[in-house]
Amino acid sequence: MSPVVKAFFDRPTYTYSYVVHCPETKHCAIIDSVLDFDYASGKTSFNMADQLLAYIADHDLTTDLILETHVHADHLSAAPYLKEKTGAKLAIGCGITTVQDVFGKAFNAGTEFQRDGSQFDVLLEDNQEFNIGNIQCKALHTPGHTPACMSYVVGDAVFVGDTLFMPDFGTARCDFPGGDAAVLFQSIQRLYELPESTRMFMCHDYGAPGREEFKNETTVGEEKRSNIHVNINTSQEAFVEMRSSRDATLDMPRLILPSVQVNMRAGHMPPAEDNNTVYLKIPVNLF
Repeated sequence: MSPVVKAFFDRPTYTYSYVVHCPETKHCAIIDSVLDFDYASGKTSFNMADQLLAYIADHDLTTDLILETHVHADHLSAAPYLKEKTGAKLAIGCGITTVQDVFGKAFNAGTEFQRDGSQFDVLLEDNQEFNIGNIQCKALHTPGHTPACMSYVVGDAVFVGDTLFMPDFGTARCDFPGGDAAVLFQSIQRLYELPESTRMFMCHDYGAPGREEFKNETTVGEEKRSNIHVNINTSQEAFVEMRSSRDATLDMPRLILPSVQVNMRAGHMPPAEDNNTVYLKIPVNLF
């Protein structure tokens, strides 16, 4: 069955969030939500999340799941707010525990921060099946960008997180802790085994030379034929060399330090200190 897919673009972080629903039952899932965060003031707001909620209400949908493709390094998740408003369960890949262990140490989170994924309601295993209404879905472990990346096959669509970008932009970086270009290549080959007509939805688009508009949807077949970094003619050796060289030139994402601290906690802020104020740490020379 073909799900109905509604995309929402957050221009400040170049992030696409999705509401995906079963046309027969009107049950839906939210994928990769965004919490508005002003870095200069430290203030948060819910404009993007409220747009998702308004769409859900306008279409009389029932939200079953809030899905995260991975621990994002470029935006904060609005999952706790959406859980409160919808009663949905929050799910992520079971590899979250690896990411929590790495970044729990990096941010010296202490014993208050559990590294067992218990902040999430559901930890999905590779190839685990689930449903959105009457639509059969499957979680596919697609590491390489991070160890915990999951892609979600929903009927005739797949949501790939940061594993792939539009064909004219290429692929995700692999230089974060636990990233691996060879592993990413193998994950992409796994996605390329899906039917070529499968609709593929991106988590980000930054534009590309020769086009001004932002795009979020392609197909497996188009990626296989045309992706500028990894197509059917690309060897793993050539990809690893390209990706490693390119990653060495990239700056860290602007919001990586607040994003990882929050997203490894399932979108929750660190606990307030003894003055009832919440703080995010800025470690010096971490990356």
